[in-house]
Amino acid sequence: MTPNEIEEVYKEIFNSYDKPNLSKHIEKIIELDEYLPYSSTFFCITDTQKLAFHYISKSMYTTLGYDHSELMEGGMKLLWNKIHPEDVDNWLHGLNELMEFTTNEIPIKDRNQMSYTWNYRLKNDKNEYVNIVQNTTPLGFDTSMKPIIGLAHYTVLSPNITLPQTVSAKLLNAKGEYETKYFNNLSQKLLSDGITNRERDIIRLLILDYSSKEIAEKLFISSKTVDTHRRNILKKLNISSTGELVGILKINKNLI
Repeated sequence: MTPNEIEEVYKEIFNSYDKPNLSKHIEKIIELDEYLPYSSTFFCITDTQKLAFHYISKSMYTTLGYDHSELMEGGMKLLWNKIHPEDVDNWLHGLNELMEFTTNEIPIKDRNQMSYTWNYRLKNDKNEYVNIVQNTTPLGFDTSMKPIIGLAHYTVLSPNITLPQTVSAKLLNAKGEYETKYFNNLSQKLLSDGITNRERDIIRLLILDYSSKEIAEKLFISSKTVDTHRRNILKKLNISSTGELVGILKINKNLI
């Protein structure tokens, strides 16, 4: 797809007529960045209406090597031009799925508790494609509660890792735990066929070393139900033990 074609599709996905003012909120996030250590993750405040970044954190330079002012001036379109050509179609398709799911399936009262994750390959300043896992939390909505301003975290991973392109939507529940509401693997089918969203959450919490009792409390279900899910997961994946499953997936947490 050409840059203009990408822009047209993106604008259609995030089409809105409101421009919320978050200047004070953005100011506080910028102040915080001064005190954060450099890391493999940088964050941006994204504006899907202006296709612009309100802010890009300092770790962007150390992870990707791009000039901060150049990316601020070029906006989101400049970043899109660096996405691997083979990933563009899946990336746009995934964004469209997440937006349609949110507007059709997530109650308005819950939308400010949502978090979205997807991944793709992006060219760095050395002309090599690194893996990007992007997680975006909505900050601002239009009058129909469609998310249009977001706090996006970009984790940069080695180009030597092969990752399937996935998209997911999670709801932060009353216990402060994420529950998967939507998941789609846009490429290969690792951990997608037959695995429910509830089972996906249980696997994720097992990887974080929570017990069945702790998982039950976080997801508002019984320990007996958690154990039943664990047995079903092992049967579906033809794996003999939870320990084996956790060992396989600890290096691929973004897949769940």
